[in-house]
Amino acid sequence: MLELVGLLLAGVAAGALNAVGGGGTFVALPALVAAGLPPVTANASTTVALLPGVLAGAWTYRREYAPVGPTSGWSLTAVSLLGSGLGAGLLLVLPSVTFDAAVPWLLAFATVLLAFGRRLSALLSAATPGSAGMTSPAVLSGQFVLAIYGGYFGGAVGILMLALWRIGLGLDTAAGNPMRLGQLAAMYTAAAGLFLVAADVLRDPAPLAAMLVGGVAGGLVGARLARRLPARLLRGVILTTAVTMTVLYFLRG
Repeated sequence: MLELVGLLLAGVAAGALNAVGGGGTFVALPALVAAGLPPVTANASTTVALLPGVLAGAWTYRREYAPVGPTSGWSLTAVSLLGSGLGAGLLLVLPSVTFDAAVPWLLAFATVLLAFGRRLSALLSAATPGSAGMTSPAVLSGQFVLAIYGGYFGGAVGILMLALWRIGLGLDTAAGNPMRLGQLAAMYTAAAGLFLVAADVLRDPAPLAAMLVGGVAGGLVGARLARRLPARLLRGVILTTAVTMTVLYFLRG
């Protein structure tokens, strides 16, 4: 019972983090691994469990969606679905030992992106001022690559999306956040659908259910908090969580 309560609370934290700016994977994945799930199963279960929370956050911002430069939201969503499905397929097809070895480094990569992604994006934007005219095929190609990563692992994929849109289109981070949530919802939907059919996430449903319930609550609360709390405070919470979980995962391994 204590373990399930812990997973429920981890789900709340992960759902809230995803809603306010990304990073839910840093909480959900280590929590499920600590509960005894193999890393590949834990990663698949994380996607399934956090899907409702991501959908809740996306629904909250539904009236604020806008095209990403010259690219319509429908086109971007179609590419996100296809790429994420491919990434999820790679997770299931490749040997599990590959993912086990990659997880700490994927977490570290995502943590670096959380810490320095905005600064790097600003530097690249300043160095390439003419890049703000990225064509729609280029935007969709970049989105497809990010969606593959999102389906396979997904840590900080929302940060990567915002960075791509800012560098390539000059899109303001705040203006792009609603579409970020919409595309996260598309990626999670495609990957979770495949995991439910082809993975063993339902073999032990209790941890998944606890994480799922918590993720829904966290997604609803987080989307509202994101509009009220200072951006610097939210980013500090996310980054602290990411660094802590990454260090703990390396120590564990």
